Amino acid sequence: MSTLNKVPTPTQIKHLPKALLHDHLDGGLRPQTIIDIAKEIGHKLPSNDSVELAEWFRTSCDSGSLVRYLETFSHTVAVMQRREDIVRVARECAVDLARDGVVYAEVRMAPELLTEKGLTLSAAIEAILEGFGAGEKEAKAEGNIIRVTSLLCGMRQNQLSQEVAELAVKYRERGVVGFDIAGPEDGFPPSDQLDTFEYLRRENAHFTIHAGEAYGLPSIWEAIQLCGAERLGHGVRIIDDIDLNHTPPRLGRLAAYVRDRRIPLEMCPSSNIQTGAAANFADHPIGDLAKLRFRVTVNTDNRLMSATSMSREMTELVTAFNWSFLDLQRVTINALKSSFIPFEERLAIIETVIKPGFLAISGE
Repeated sequence: MSTLNKVPTPTQIKHLPKALLHDHLDGGLRPQTIIDIAKEIGHKLPSNDSVELAEWFRTSCDSGSLVRYLETFSHTVAVMQRREDIVRVARECAVDLARDGVVYAEVRMAPELLTEKGLTLSAAIEAILEGFGAGEKEAKAEGNIIRVTSLLCGMRQNQLSQEVAELAVKYRERGVVGFDIAGPEDGFPPSDQLDTFEYLRRENAHFTIHAGEAYGLPSIWEAIQLCGAERLGHGVRIIDDIDLNHTPPRLGRLAAYVRDRRIPLEMCPSSNIQTGAAANFADHPIGDLAKLRFRVTVNTDNRLMSATSMSREMTELVTAFNWSFLDLQRVTINALKSSFIPFEERLAIIETVIKPGFLAISGE
């Protein structure tokens, strides 16, 4: 039996090379960093103890209360208003991901959320990119190689998406690889931003769209068929278009289109459980979708709010679905294939980092 067919241990999972497509910068801060900056700027927190604060973030997001969930981001965004603080947060993000075995990451942020104290959108973007660069160097000094790129988000409920999209195009040679829209799905359909997506297509720019999490199949259809999304942020509700009571399962027309076109699903299991899109890992649609060979990827969404990491997400999926090294390698290669960097760079990471890394660790 090939070593890749074995079920990995948590320790082995920790050391596997990983690729991450859906991670929010303002959802992954270190608790101590929040405390440090909050003290400097006079921002009041629920706790000034890092362990207690981390637990407050997790329990608030587990509470089922939208008010409490949104309050968590009010604290992380509050400590990301000065240029030096944004640089620090981005630097630490790169280092933390690298320590978890992530070798490639696309980390997203809405720059409009970082302008409350006078920073321009461009200044916020440049601070993020500076931080990622510094974090890559710090990670390398620790013996970890990572490449971190940026996705710029426009908030659905605001009116700045076009300006942010233009900046995504402006900075695409400096580390910004694409665009996204974030914020509430219900009441703010992707088609509201249609002009922006048409602009991005004219500019040959990459973009993904949050769809199919809080809202169902109509948001997925709009994101793909009206707006031209290359990837779906979450996309978990595509399971609603699949009848699993038949052998083999019957795919509806939208589900079949998504699978046949190999449209990547940026799935974030822990986050989906918190928002009620799934009851637990064992019931998460990712198991069935992977079996049906959708282009599934595994992601963290908000590491702080979900008290998670790529290693934890993968470990939980191995426990829930008895995934092997081969299953984890497949979703990792899916992520690289679906990334917004040039084809040659994706292939180089797959052939020189992902495949050798999996073979080495599975053969221990």
